[in-house]
Amino acid sequence: MPPDAGIDAGRWHLKPVRAYVSRAKVYGVPLKPGQKALVLEVDLTNRTAQSDKAYFNVFTPDGLALLDGLPMIALTRDSTLTPELHPGMTERMAYVWPLAGDAIVPANLSFGIIAEIFKPRDNLYGTPGWFNPTRLGTVTLPVVDLPVADSRKGGS
Repeated sequence: MPPDAGIDAGRWHLKPVRAYVSRAKVYGVPLKPGQKALVLEVDLTNRTAQSDKAYFNVFTPDGLALLDGLPMIALTRDSTLTPELHPGMTERMAYVWPLAGDAIVPANLSFGIIAEIFKPRDNLYGTPGWFNPTRLGTVTLPVVDLPVADSRKGGS
């Protein structure tokens, strides 16, 4: 998928913006000594009728040894961690994965995208919801390695 294209992934509409490596606290996510962070900024729109924060598994960097499988996620405008996103309202989010300080991050990195489908009635409880997470595809972005001074500003 082209990196500048909007992507419909079930309950989310996504538009990847940029990826970079930071060696300092970024968007309120602290790093332990000797760590760095892989950051993916994405415009995320909730396509459902209710506020939601089920966006943790939407992106996965391919081919990296992650210290924790799930990222920390923050609003880029005010560094609020794991906010609920309201219906139809696009927010720029930063997915932040801590990495070992010596981890090698390629200059171009693929991120797997997981989508879900809406079912008006599930088979078990007969209730509506988003089900069947499936890998929709990948998006490949250049990864900028930020100097420490730029990292402290959240990559801006």
